[in-house]
Formats: sequence, structure tokens, C-alpha cells
Amino acid sequence: MKRHHEIMFLLLTFVLAMGPITATAAKEPELRKEATFEIPSSVVNIGKENTISNPSSELPRLAPSKFTKELLENSKVKIENPNLIRILNESAVTKSPLSFGARATIFLGEWALNYESEETDPNWKYQKINTNFYDNRGGTGNYQIHYVQESQKTIKGGLTSKVTHPEDVQKMMQEKAREKVNLPLSFETLIGAGTKHTHVYNIPPTRVGYLYAYAPAVSEKGKLTYGEVYLLLKGTKQKIVVKNVTTQEIGAWIPIQDHLSFSFETRE
Repeated sequence: MKRHHEIMFLLLTFVLAMGPITATAAKEPELRKEATFEIPSSVVNIGKENTISNPSSELPRLAPSKFTKELLENSKVKIENPNLIRILNESAVTKSPLSFGARATIFLGEWALNYESEETDPNWKYQKINTNFYDNRGGTGNYQIHYVQESQKTIKGGLTSKVTHPEDVQKMMQEKAREKVNLPLSFETLIGAGTKHTHVYNIPPTRVGYLYAYAPAVSEKGKLTYGEVYLLLKGTKQKIVVKNVTTQEIGAWIPIQDHLSFSFETRE
């Protein structure tokens, strides 16, 4: 009976030792990698002209606390999920001489642990969002048209297959793709009605002209790792243990924010 009371006291000590740690945001690096592909001249940044202001595509980053950093460094499986890091940042275990010899295992749940990018390719004509048209068949000279967005458009991306914790997966994929292409990426972006661009296109007489505007996006593909995460407390030591690790191929379409690709053609 005495041994039973000692064990209960030690477990209670662990529980009472849990306390909050304030998470701090990591600064965005000043230098970013250049795009790994050439951007066509038909692709234009319309961020200043867009009549709707899109929220920043920069994802907040959390710097691991000292406690979290020690756990991540000792984990046999790489952990990059920002939400899991946030939870670890908000917890701490205080070392106590009374905890000697005590053990506890805390199940933190199944998590998407990390994402490894394997292929990142742009599609400059991901979605057609506007058509400007003029009939100059009765004209005697060139008619000039330019891009004017006729109605508000919402461009959405998404994962190509169903996964658990899709929001966590999207954050990791968006960040990895952004590092490779050096372009503002977001799974949802808006082009406002009345948005214009000053570049002029000429429609000859006896012809009709079509100016198409497309929202570009990036096709991101790679490998996703899942696992069951446990916090193991053994005496005065703590470590992360990941069990039942699985991997799967995953893809996503991620729109390029505030960019348009133009295509112009005339017909008889």
C-alpha cells in the first residue's frame, strides 16, 4: 500500500509540473531562393491594380522553445508540423528530484509530421477568370483593348487526395513550395471586379479580338509522413517517441497570389 501511494504521489508531481511556455515567432529570412523556373513575359503581377486586397501569403513561423527543441532533436522522425510544435511550445516539464524513478507516457495523437517536396511545376493557365472581347470587323483601323476584370473571381487550390489533418498538410506543402519558387502562394486568392492592366493589344480591322486572363498556380507533389506521437517521461528525462510511421504520396494545386497570365488572339 505504501508503494502504491508513492507512485501516485510521483505521477501527481508530473501533472502539477506542467506549465505554459510563451511561443515566439521566428523572423522571416531576408534572403530567399530564386525561382527554379523562368516566368513568361505574359505573366504579370497585378497586386497594385487588384481592387481587392488579398491577405499576406506569408505563413507565421514558430521558433521552438528550448524544451521543444530538445525533444525535436532527439526524435528519430523529423517533425515539422507547426501546430504540433505550437502545442509542445505551450507545455513544459519541470525537473524535480521527487520524479526520480517515475515513468509516464502521454499520447499526443496521430499527426502529419513532415512533408518532403519532390516536384514543383507551374501551370500559368490554371484557371480562366476573364475574357475581354471586341468586334472590329467594321472598323477601318486598329482598335486597342486592354484587360479589365468584369466580375470578382475566387481562385481556389486544394489537395489532390483526401488526408487526415488537411489544414496542417496544406501549411507544410505551401511553405515548401514557396521556398522553391519564390512567389506568393495561397490556397485561395481573389481578383476584384474592375481590376485593370495598362498593356494595350491591337485588333486589326475586319477581325475580332479576344483577350483571355488566367490565374496561374503551382502543382506541388511530394511525400507526406504520419505517425503516432508520444511524450515519454522517465525520471528527469523527457523525449518524443513516434510509432506506427506511415508515408504516402500527396499532391496539391496552390494558386499564385495577385498574378495573371494573358493570352491574346484575333479571328476573322
